[in-house]
Amino acid sequence: MKQGEAAADANPPSGPARGQDGAGGRILCFRNLTVAYGNANVVKGVSFSVARGEVAALVGESGSGKTQTVLAALKLLPPQAAASGSIEFDGVDLLSLSQKRLNSIRGRRIAMIFQEPMSALDPLFTVGDQIGAVLRLHAGLSRRAAARRTLELLDLVEIPEPGRRCHSYPHELSGGQRQRVAIAMAISCDPDVLIADEPTTALDVTVAARIFDLLAALRKSLGMALIFISHDLGLVRGVADAVHVLRHGELVESGSAAQVFQNPRCDYTRLLLTALPKPREPRPAPGGPEVLRAEGVTVRFRLRGGWFARAREIKAVDGASLVVREGRTLGLVGESGSGKSTLARALLRLAPLSGAVIFEGEDISRLGREALRGLRRSMQLVFQDPYGSLSPRMTAGDIVTEGLRVHEPSMSRAERDVRAARALEEVLIDPALRRRFPHEFSGGQRQRIAIARAMILKPRLVVLDEPTSALDRTVQIDILALLERLQERHRLAYVFISHDLAVVRAVADDIGVMKEGRIIEIGNALQIFENPREAYTRTLLAASFHASDI
Repeated sequence: MKQGEAAADANPPSGPARGQDGAGGRILCFRNLTVAYGNANVVKGVSFSVARGEVAALVGESGSGKTQTVLAALKLLPPQAAASGSIEFDGVDLLSLSQKRLNSIRGRRIAMIFQEPMSALDPLFTVGDQIGAVLRLHAGLSRRAAARRTLELLDLVEIPEPGRRCHSYPHELSGGQRQRVAIAMAISCDPDVLIADEPTTALDVTVAARIFDLLAALRKSLGMALIFISHDLGLVRGVADAVHVLRHGELVESGSAAQVFQNPRCDYTRLLLTALPKPREPRPAPGGPEVLRAEGVTVRFRLRGGWFARAREIKAVDGASLVVREGRTLGLVGESGSGKSTLARALLRLAPLSGAVIFEGEDISRLGREALRGLRRSMQLVFQDPYGSLSPRMTAGDIVTEGLRVHEPSMSRAERDVRAARALEEVLIDPALRRRFPHEFSGGQRQRIAIARAMILKPRLVVLDEPTSALDRTVQIDILALLERLQERHRLAYVFISHDLAVVRAVADDIGVMKEGRIIEIGNALQIFENPREAYTRTLLAASFHASDI
């Protein structure tokens, strides 16, 4: 579809009747918005509007201009960016406002939930202090009133034990809990427009469903407009009134949700609608050797006390047992805080534990640091956020060969460079790009670099902690295919952690379901998906199927 055709549909009669009543009709209008970095336009003449009480989905892959579009509305673009056109909020052009007038709107009448809560929350202050500061600044509440409202908000977004958690720092919360705190902060002043930038990317399916329900309830009770940004069209199917599809900075399709989902006019929209990982074909029963066995693994942490709670000890992992075999994948699923990542770190001896971890026949649970050093190359970890796990000051080639400098110190720089080129080529990155820095790559390319860093050491076991959760569906499919090829080529054993059951179903031979630190069900993937034994597993599956059907 041409840009002119998309523009003609930029203001479709897609919003529900509630958006066209006497309360005010359209509240936010983007007109011919362009965002440029020098000579490069990343948003190209985008026009669409949002009605009061409407849920508008802004959809497209990474780099399509979704986030740049909404950041322009809040004047949060970096200094080198230039925005032109107009963005009218309640009849006022936001692009022409002074900083003082914009500050009276931003955070109070227009609020934003960012994709990565760790970057939106200050690590030096408790979450209670941060929410309270917003309430005192924008709502004019006293310190005591702000503290009471903070507890209400934390309870509203289902943070457990809000009286204790309000004294926690961001790093003491799970990824899902941090996102819920960010949502509490955004809704604290009852905004007219709430912009949600991939708000459920880091959340498990059951929490994501509750967050969707929460946002829907807030939208209904406050008459709040919601702009929902996502790379996943399937995710917004059940919540959006209108859908606006962006590609390479251009609006390629715009219309009512019913129209876009039932009769998409653009090939790109149809591609997004069909971009779902395919379930893995069942493979023969495991016959390969055990690579890893865990027996009764328990991880305890002592939590410090606060004003409303005493210090106490918790079991983050409680008596977990599992087996991972050569050439097979064990998927670990469960809600945020269930202990998946903690168990993974314990299996790699990166967290204190009791119980036994047997790696290739040797009990490594009691080995000291020096004894473990030689085993590290055989047990690798790929993190959820490739940008956070890659040093911004190192080139891709140096990042990939970082482990070689530790485990093969006699290797020359020239030899390492040759190995880097081979490793990057294996993950389908052009070796000629190895002297570029992480910020010069896309999200999918950065994750390939992280995978190459692990594979260059020729490991036997790779733990993949949410390796595709921050990626577009189309990129996810490419990364999953890459992991499958590498597994078959090198007979790798994988432990694959994810809250996305569609992804787990595409990669796992076996699945372990975790709840409150315990593995409550474990078995063949087909058996778990088709005939789960536990009610909690059935709840996870129901939430996952609901998310894929909406």
